[in-house]
Amino acid sequence: MAPLNTDDFRAAARRRLPRGLFDYIDRGTEDEVSLARIRASLDGVRLRPRILNGDCPASLETTLLGRRHPTPLVIAPTALAGMVADRGETKLARAASRFGIPFTVSTQSVEPVEDIRRGAPDAELWFQLYVWKDRARTAELLRRVAACDCDTLVLTVDTQMPPKREYNQRNGFGVPFRPTPGNVADMLRHPRWLWEVILRPGLRRGMPSYGHYPPEFRAGLLSPVTAEELRLDPALTWQDFRALRDGWQGRIILKGVLGTEDAMRAKAEGADAIVVSTHGGRNFDALPTTAEALPRIAANPAAVPELLADSGVRRGSDVLKYLALGASAVQLGRAPLWGLAAGGETGAAALLEIILAEMRTGMGFLGARTLADLCPFDN
Repeated sequence: MAPLNTDDFRAAARRRLPRGLFDYIDRGTEDEVSLARIRASLDGVRLRPRILNGDCPASLETTLLGRRHPTPLVIAPTALAGMVADRGETKLARAASRFGIPFTVSTQSVEPVEDIRRGAPDAELWFQLYVWKDRARTAELLRRVAACDCDTLVLTVDTQMPPKREYNQRNGFGVPFRPTPGNVADMLRHPRWLWEVILRPGLRRGMPSYGHYPPEFRAGLLSPVTAEELRLDPALTWQDFRALRDGWQGRIILKGVLGTEDAMRAKAEGADAIVVSTHGGRNFDALPTTAEALPRIAANPAAVPELLADSGVRRGSDVLKYLALGASAVQLGRAPLWGLAAGGETGAAALLEIILAEMRTGMGFLGARTLADLCPFDN
């Protein structure tokens, strides 16, 4: 039977991918308390219905960063989508473009932004930035991004250090990848993935690597990153953001904001938007959830930039909840990867279609003609 919801795609992805890779995509950090709380907090949000509104054909159109979009969805940046499927980033970008959904290219993608642009010429591409210690190399990367018709930069600000993900150590999954009897056996139990994603592409293009690294450092995911200049800078400040704001000609979004004071500072410093996000519960286990932080930040809309939200979306109703709590748009992270793993570009597009259909169904039950009609039950 064809998948009917994101959980069906998740189950298919679990069967398709080696355990180490699936867990890397799917799981959280430390004791995974944050992961559970994200789900519980979304389940606790109720939406207020309106009755006797006549025929309510739902419109999902929205204005995001001054542009009209057919939906309020954005594909979030995710590292190593090209390990989920061959040319995975390009396939996700093409799937998203079918619905007019922006696709955010990760600094840590397998495919470079130039290849993604060539493979998905009609896609609206955003770019997520991790700042390297060598600012000159970071500036060169941004010149490449701008040359690919990307004018929206997403600066991730909630990953100051490597998270503690013990399951990666148990599974022997990491970069550089260190072969062990256990993880090699795990890959051999998934021969289709091994052939289609690693061996066949490797014969044509070499082993997968971080596509945005300079060529002299692009040695494949089996090789350690020894260049200090390409390590992520853990000590970014507002001064660094101002320098980035002054040098970038397009729009800048800060991803990973959970505090009202930080949201207000972001607007004062020139951020066009922020993403209220817990990084999907993947970084630190003692954070508030997006559903808890979002309405507090949205309470004074004149004082904060435009708001996006992410973390934990499994249903179209989850998207509606974040919109009702104050977001202009919602980013999808894990779910598109599940669709990609299950069925490539077609699977990713099918998953997005299901989420959009669930959103329209939900709006019909709420008597909502537009996204602006959405409202939490306690308002």
